[in-house]
Amino acid sequence: MHVGRKAQKREKKAMSVSLYGNLFFVIVEIVMAIYTSSQAVLLDAIYDGVEFCMLLPSLFLIPLLYKPSNEKHPFGYMQIESMFVVVKGITMTGVTVGLILNNIEIMIHGGRKVAFDTIAWFELFAFFLGITVSIYLKYKNRLMDSPLITMEMEGWEIDSIASFGMAIAFFLPVLLPFPWFRPITPYLDQIITVTLSIFMLPTPIKTVITGLRDLFLIPPEEETVDEIKETIEPVLNAYGYKKLYYDILRTGRKLWISVYITFDKDLVSITRFKIVQNFCIQALAKKYTDFYFELLPDIVFTTDDEALTNHIVNQSEEVDQNAKFAD
Repeated sequence: MHVGRKAQKREKKAMSVSLYGNLFFVIVEIVMAIYTSSQAVLLDAIYDGVEFCMLLPSLFLIPLLYKPSNEKHPFGYMQIESMFVVVKGITMTGVTVGLILNNIEIMIHGGRKVAFDTIAWFELFAFFLGITVSIYLKYKNRLMDSPLITMEMEGWEIDSIASFGMAIAFFLPVLLPFPWFRPITPYLDQIITVTLSIFMLPTPIKTVITGLRDLFLIPPEEETVDEIKETIEPVLNAYGYKKLYYDILRTGRKLWISVYITFDKDLVSITRFKIVQNFCIQALAKKYTDFYFELLPDIVFTTDDEALTNHIVNQSEEVDQNAKFAD
């Protein structure tokens, strides 16, 4: 499926908004982390800093992702996106694990008190700003279905949920000014950071796994394969095609779907094939924005076929010999 220049510009514009939003957050969070000495705010600052560093080169990747496939690049440049997603996921996983270990070490050494009310109001502001950006990205991505924008949108959503949880947690010393709660306050910042890190960790790990599947041309997750089959099979069954074999791959945002049909008779109608293929493409286009689909006859090589092939080869050799004698 061809995606025009307008989609490319829309995607680049949406990614630019996410880029500038990340840059703003990084600057403000670094200042706030220094001012309050909070590990939780530092977690946000490092996370958003890594996001910004990884997001910057992705803007230059977008034009490559829209280039068509050719003989040198049969899958186009889509695997560059998969590689980028893997690198980003590994980086985020490493940063998150490092912060967990660092905060456990701080807790072992007696914890650290911070300006809870200042951090709470800051995180509340971050929550509303994050929600605004994620809604904007979701609106822009509704027609493009871009993995890069989806990944950014998920990042902003996680940040928003985390900021809201942090705001509530940091308001606790103000809301619970009781003697029994005071011994916990030096560890509150670290407890929040470790909890948030554990909450965030599955997302980059899942990103790495998905990206590696795409890089090594392993079929997508079972849910995606089943959805494709459920979309195509009603069309093929309506035309009496029952013996089907699927070859499904994903590179970045693009799905490559090949369906092989085994015939009972030695007869294939090209016109009928084209009609059925177009119906399948129309059905898939309702669910996927960027895919390649082909419908092919599956050639099963039997003993009779082998005998027929040998007969044809022998005839060809006889023709060649007769042509030489004629010369």
